[in-house]
Amino acid sequence: MKKVVLKSSVVVAISLALYSCKRDECHDCHYDKAGAEVEMGEYCGEALENLEAQGTYTDSTGTYEVHCHGH
Repeated sequence: MKKVVLKSSVVVAISLALYSCKRDECHDCHYDKAGAEVEMGEYCGEALENLEAQGTYTDSTGTYEVHCHGH
């Protein structure tokens, strides 16, 4: 029984560590406008998650699809 609890604890700890690392990832993002890439800069963590979930950027000239790439 102790071995099962220990193994389960290790699996949970590793899962949490991997989740936190992924959450803190940073990506460079851009959108395409009139055939040119417009750089938006680097987004990390929750800001990156929100931008990717929304998937678009809107300015006074229209709405554009956002692309983010990891380092």
